[in-house]
Amino acid sequence: MENVTSVIRVRMSHKDAHYGGSLVDGAHSLHLFGDVATELLIKLDGDEGLFLRYDEVEFLAPIYAGDYIEAKGTVTHVGKTSRKMEFVAQKVVAARPDVSPSAADSLEEPIVVCRAKGVCVTPAESKRK
Repeated sequence: MENVTSVIRVRMSHKDAHYGGSLVDGAHSLHLFGDVATELLIKLDGDEGLFLRYDEVEFLAPIYAGDYIEAKGTVTHVGKTSRKMEFVAQKVVAARPDVSPSAADSLEEPIVVCRAKGVCVTPAESKRK
């Protein structure tokens, strides 16, 4: 199996904040992982496929509006129609509202905010590769 990976980087905005203090809902990381998984399936199969399940999810650090999050996924196993994947989301830029409304720090060492493992499937009749 070739090493298939996908990475996306997004800025969390105030519309992503769900709780007081501009805290972003942890489930937003899962949304990012879903987008990464879709790209991985397209790369592998030429089809968006379906997300079957998460086997593990760990929320490790908070995300705030203004933070930049990088979500990465890697295919770890390819079955007949199933694809096992591992995901990690890291904060690469941290908002600094304590300094000013527009202050932020580029982090030398990214902060892992979420990890997960999951399984996706591409129905045999949908595979084009």
